[in-house]
Amino acid sequence: MNVMFMPLLTVSDLRKRFNLEAGFFARFGRFVNAVNDLSFTIGKNETYGLVGESGCGKTTTARLLVRMYEADSGSIRYNGENGEVDITALHREELKAYRQKVKYVFQDPARSLNPRMSICEVLVSGLRHQGVRIKEKQLREIAAIALEEVGLAATDLDKRPSEFSGGQRQRISIARSLLPQPELLICDEVVSALDVSIQSQILNLLLDIREKRIKSNRTMSFLFIAHDLKVACYFCDRIGVMYSGELVEEGPAASLWQDSRHPYTRMLFASATNNALPLPRLPAEDTALCNKAHCAFAQRCPQATERCFLQAPVPIQITAGHTVRCHNTTPSVKAQ
Repeated sequence: MNVMFMPLLTVSDLRKRFNLEAGFFARFGRFVNAVNDLSFTIGKNETYGLVGESGCGKTTTARLLVRMYEADSGSIRYNGENGEVDITALHREELKAYRQKVKYVFQDPARSLNPRMSICEVLVSGLRHQGVRIKEKQLREIAAIALEEVGLAATDLDKRPSEFSGGQRQRISIARSLLPQPELLICDEVVSALDVSIQSQILNLLLDIREKRIKSNRTMSFLFIAHDLKVACYFCDRIGVMYSGELVEEGPAASLWQDSRHPYTRMLFASATNNALPLPRLPAEDTALCNKAHCAFAQRCPQATERCFLQAPVPIQITAGHTVRCHNTTPSVKAQ
């Protein structure tokens, strides 16, 4: 992470809830907090990781950032090359321009790549949608350069997505996202479905891309969403650990595995190294119902005290850049 920290994206008090039941005859009035009072900042040229179990709110958060979902409350402020803007207040054309600067790479490239299109069409369709007037020959040249940047050949442009492996399709998805020269890339579980050897190739590719763009004086930040803390610690500068829609711990990736303070973070690390049994599971309605007045993790926490079931904890700053939301953590200074 850069010594001079400059915020690119600032999320403050973000909330999103969904009805607990779905369908035409579903009862209304019982909700699940998918994202609950979430705040974090992604710096320019920084890789920020959101880590947690499936269902903790990571993907919902990512979709709120590009307004695939609309937030119930809170703010998302983007400090790009044209100054700071509130994303929640953007209108159609402004939102369209913002989405060219913040691109989303999905977990499953097989579902996000149109099987009827050639790879060239997949790559340049976004530029056409922007209304960019470029000749077809130039578009093909741009697509070839993007494909070669992610380790594939220009001769692959006329092939279909089905002719590629999962790792190659993910490279194509990354190439498509990089074409409009974004400043922030949201990587939503981009390596979770890949073999371990392929995972490292994709991660190293993303690191190389960021390094090249920074060297050419362009901003390149990542929001890296994962459930594997080991992978996140390797790839990210800072990590936020999510549980039940809340950020329970945030700290530098280089030291978090040694100095994790929240019981949930420690359990995730222990599970990743096969030193502990999996976390006990509870029904979703018990873990994420709205209007909780206590710690969301209390029912699964081996260190829970009576206070944990009576009062929700607030973020406590342990050291510079390291905060924990836990009653059993010794505070130094309250987080601002």
